[in-house]
Amino acid sequence: MSLITPQQVVLDLTGADRHEATRKLAERLVATGRCTDLDTFLDDVRKREETMATGLPGGIGIPHARSSAITEPALVFGRSTDGIDWGAKDGPARLIFLIAAPEGGGEAHMQVLPKLARALMKKDFKEALAAATSEEEVERIVSAEVELDAAPVDTDDVRGAAAPTRSLRLVGVTSCPTGIAHTYMAAEGLENAAKAAGHTMIVETQGSAGSKPISTADIAAADAVIFAHDLPVKDAGRFAGKPLVDVGVKKGISDGPALVAQAEQLVADWDADPAKRAAAVAAAAAAGPSGGLVSKVEEGASTATKVRQWLMTGVSYMIPFVAAGGILIALSFMLAQVALGESGAIEIVKYGLAAEGDYNITQNFNPLSLTSWAALLFVIGAASFGFLVPILSGFIAFAIADRPGLVPGIVGGSVAATMGAGFLGGLVTGLLGGFVARWVSGWNVHKGVRGVMPVVVIPLVSSLITVGLFITVLGRPIKGLTDGLNSWLTGMSGASALVLGLILGAMMGFDLGGPVNKVAYAFATTGLTAAGATTDAPQLKIMAAVMAAGMVAPLAMALATTVRPVLFSEPERENGKAAWLLGASFISEGAIPFAAADPVRIITSSVVGSAVTGALAMAFGTTLRAPHGGIWVLPLIGNFLLFLVALAAGVLVMAAIVVTLKSRDRNLQAVEASATV
Repeated sequence: MSLITPQQVVLDLTGADRHEATRKLAERLVATGRCTDLDTFLDDVRKREETMATGLPGGIGIPHARSSAITEPALVFGRSTDGIDWGAKDGPARLIFLIAAPEGGGEAHMQVLPKLARALMKKDFKEALAAATSEEEVERIVSAEVELDAAPVDTDDVRGAAAPTRSLRLVGVTSCPTGIAHTYMAAEGLENAAKAAGHTMIVETQGSAGSKPISTADIAAADAVIFAHDLPVKDAGRFAGKPLVDVGVKKGISDGPALVAQAEQLVADWDADPAKRAAAVAAAAAAGPSGGLVSKVEEGASTATKVRQWLMTGVSYMIPFVAAGGILIALSFMLAQVALGESGAIEIVKYGLAAEGDYNITQNFNPLSLTSWAALLFVIGAASFGFLVPILSGFIAFAIADRPGLVPGIVGGSVAATMGAGFLGGLVTGLLGGFVARWVSGWNVHKGVRGVMPVVVIPLVSSLITVGLFITVLGRPIKGLTDGLNSWLTGMSGASALVLGLILGAMMGFDLGGPVNKVAYAFATTGLTAAGATTDAPQLKIMAAVMAAGMVAPLAMALATTVRPVLFSEPERENGKAAWLLGASFISEGAIPFAAADPVRIITSSVVGSAVTGALAMAFGTTLRAPHGGIWVLPLIGNFLLFLVALAAGVLVMAAIVVTLKSRDRNLQAVEASATV
């Protein structure tokens, strides 16, 4: 069965947009008798495009659909000199493949798409198509790669092994440091890519809202597993014995089709080599059930990358404690001010579990009293905040040494908090505890001692060394550094406050959820513990500035796509609609699709706009005790009207810069085009 003929090749494809170009390609199917109703088929292709853009990185477009108007599987190739926007983040498509399958021909459609995706990953295949001089030459190049009845490839060549010709069952896990945006964007990308390739996929999102574990039956039935994560996969042992694709979370967002193609290749390899599958299954069975948390640091990663992953693991586990504690304390102060007036925030600190008389809420809690409710919220929030440093320290150590690091990390963090060394102390005890625990775990001991190593020896020795070193050597200088930092923040005002807000704002806008953004965010959230009962503490101003700055980029791109839609592609305009909600919810990642497609202009604009907002928020004295939430925690923001003014200023500045830069380049292109005519 021939999928492509010379009549189904267009070497000089043109079109005002992808829809017009698709029509020209589809007309070739009508001419060859493989399409009986052009409009019906185009409607089916457009419906598929609406679910997810079919542009691929590297200048590729693969529009495709099953349709009742198609009589047999077919492929049409088009080559565009100037390129046509097909929704890819890195620019227009120059090599376009239209895949058409009969409505009931899902098996054929499923085979073509992964084969074509794998072929397009080969540099020589794309170069050959770009250099082809005749329709017949294109037919030969394409047929050699994707014909359904093509001769089997030599199985000795692993890269050329045939992909499975059956529909696969895939499962996966996605996670990111904060579990807010990347986690769910990656899950959607993988699910859409699997569906487009004719497979079924279930994704477990291990995000901030919790996760619903994939059932044991679904895992057992799965052909392959895809992990797209920046945090350790919880209960990773559940997936042992399955072909595994393991990448960072951003790959799940940008390279879903490629990851699905990798999974297909692994399944094909295992099917071709039953001994490999049997060995993996036997090894998984021998290892026994595995549950809980698993450390994950990328193999071969640089030292800087590993350090970032260790720190971000600690921060990610710390954030829920900060969120719960911060919001509860903020709510308690609101109720206290209503019940006790302006001094309420100070007075409510007197209430607690250890207080005497009327101030002890366990003995004198009155459900009709706002003061009692305020005290209850404060006690719970303060308790949650009390775990911040131990959890940060414990999970940094956990990321370095796995389970053996938890005890020295958490105990060391608790001692650091008790000594007043703050989050800096937690960072030090986490790193120290992790390295010591990993060292002790590597000891070659007598077999009689091995059984008690994890339960007695490792926690005992690693805790003794870690905490002993911190108390006697490291604790006092770190406490002095922490006290100095707090004194600097407390005395910060005027120009210094504005400069700090500008710097933190620029960091929030630089990589939109990446390492630089997370450093600024971690600095703000960990500082909340030092704010105490003061309602205008500098740490609260820093938190407000950081959150406001983090909202700028997605809101500015939403505004820019609304006021000047002609400057953006159709997928970008759709992303702009979603960015309104993402930005309002303090999800900076909502601007990532725009930055990926146009990094220089978008990131430059984002840094400037976010810096403006951060500086103004600090200058206005806005405060915030909640570490997240965007507009949904507006009642918890001090001077919230000025907060909105600072936010609006940054959004307008960034949107104006983006529109100006894009309009200028558009005008330059028009001038150059007219000059060449």
